[in-house]
Amino acid sequence: MAFLPQNPLAAALLHRLAQAVPVLLIVAVGTFLLMEAAPGDAVDAYLAKTGGDAGLVAQLRADWGLNRHWTTRLLAYLGGILTGDFGFSVAFNRPVVDVILERAGNTLLLTLGANALAIAIGVPLGIFAGRRPGSPADRAVLGATLLFYALPGFWVGLMLILGFAVKLAWFPLGGVETIASDLTGVARVLDIARHLVLPTCSLALLYLALYARMMRTGMVEVWRAPFIRTAQAKGIASRRLLMRHVVRAALLPVLTLVGLQAGALLGGSVVIESVFAIPGLGRLAFESVTQRDMPLLMGIVLANTLLVILASLAVDIVYRRLDPRIGQAA
Repeated sequence: MAFLPQNPLAAALLHRLAQAVPVLLIVAVGTFLLMEAAPGDAVDAYLAKTGGDAGLVAQLRADWGLNRHWTTRLLAYLGGILTGDFGFSVAFNRPVVDVILERAGNTLLLTLGANALAIAIGVPLGIFAGRRPGSPADRAVLGATLLFYALPGFWVGLMLILGFAVKLAWFPLGGVETIASDLTGVARVLDIARHLVLPTCSLALLYLALYARMMRTGMVEVWRAPFIRTAQAKGIASRRLLMRHVVRAALLPVLTLVGLQAGALLGGSVVIESVFAIPGLGRLAFESVTQRDMPLLMGIVLANTLLVILASLAVDIVYRRLDPRIGQAA
């Protein structure tokens, strides 16, 4: 089509962004209907803590727009999204966007740090195990990653707190930074990094195991591929064959998993943020559910969906760098 960019990568990304619009619409409608089907609403959650008579109930439902039919509220919400208005949080008495932006930075630091750590350790472990499938090193890595995968995240977090925060006092018990420290610049950055070490390690452990096992499995499959046997017959050096051919091909399924886990990281952060008392989107999602704050929960879900879409776009870009055939096929 004439209006599409001539650059194949730009055209592909534009096409993916266009596909994201109906996805966001489906997620918004689906989340709204699920919340609508659940018993009770924000007024019920509010009165459960404060109490009140029938007059207060009617007034609150009118003030929060809960006395209108659900179709009217859904259409009003979708119309607000188109204009950038994601509603008003009844629990925090603030615009949803402000509440999410206030917490999003903490969750992004935690999840991006955990994912980076998991990739930095898991992928080399998978390469180490996949170099010689069936060797003692391979079996050791498989056993260790199976153990990591089986450990519950909240238990790992509690054990890290007990060992490194309580016993050794190397790291803080929780939070994202020292309260009322008045630190600025590099000192504040180091303080935040020190607070995030334990929660990042807790969240990264599960994904480290997934990436290591996926990388190892991918390498085992690539070793059996005809083009590898052809390269070996041509006398290509083992190290060059490993890094430029086997590892490069085996990285593709790992990248797919990284993109798929972008949304799951937010789900995992709910537990980790609760254990380490981190004010992030995970805890905010839990609070919005318990308080039946529909606009806030829907804003969090849409933000998570947008994160998954952006992660998918990033994976597509890396895909095309690792395997040019993907761009040619598109």
